[in-house]
Amino acid sequence: MKLSRRFVFAAAAAAMLAGASSAAMADIRFGVAAEPYPPFSSKDASGKWVGWEIDLMNAVCAQMNEKCELVEVAWDGIIPALTSKQIDVIWSSMSITPERQQTIDFTNMYYNTPTVIIGAKTGDTNIEPDHLKGKVIGVQVATTHEKYVQKYYAAAGAEVKTYATQDEANNDLAAGRLDYVQADASALDAFLKTEQGAACCELKGQVKHDSAILGEGVGGGVRKEDTALKEKLNAAIAELAKSGKMNEITNAYPDLVGKMILPN
Repeated sequence: MKLSRRFVFAAAAAAMLAGASSAAMADIRFGVAAEPYPPFSSKDASGKWVGWEIDLMNAVCAQMNEKCELVEVAWDGIIPALTSKQIDVIWSSMSITPERQQTIDFTNMYYNTPTVIIGAKTGDTNIEPDHLKGKVIGVQVATTHEKYVQKYYAAAGAEVKTYATQDEANNDLAAGRLDYVQADASALDAFLKTEQGAACCELKGQVKHDSAILGEGVGGGVRKEDTALKEKLNAAIAELAKSGKMNEITNAYPDLVGKMILPN
């Protein structure tokens, strides 16, 4: 049967729309906390997201041959954004912890870094909980660091002050409104290398590790039912580690070299 040109055009247009819809559905939405967390993720002067974790995300997507979308999400709402399917992966230096694993699943670890405390330049590097009694410690809200300082330092008499972003905590430390800040070593090392950080503060030491709170490294958060996506992400991470691409990415950030544990 001969079809009219109008019908053929309409059918072709519908097919194109269906294809576009299918392609959009295939995109993987990576959720990144909408705040600067250098050197892992922050915006450059043009507003583009840059950093080690952004570079790794792009490499993972290329390895999977997937088109990925970066979605900014408030840190304290990033797990609800995942479970409500606003995003497909949390890619924001989230530690793999038993508590979080009750709600979501994780890829294999793609980096790990120690937890440290920094403070004003006094030369006093004693960070035992009893020694910090009466001091004010700043941490980012809804993080493993908040839970850690509550358990170990608040219980010993320190005051804990929470912040929406790590930058806010660092700024208050530099301004003398805090005595100490706790966070990941690589992130705080980046702050100490800034003009502001170098002028005010110093590394005090590494806290005693508590895997139940601090976890065993950073992974990509995924929904428990998304096993195929988790396997695909794990395969990409493993291949990037094996091929040396992950080391290549890290070498572009000299301040991170030798200060991170990467997968083999």
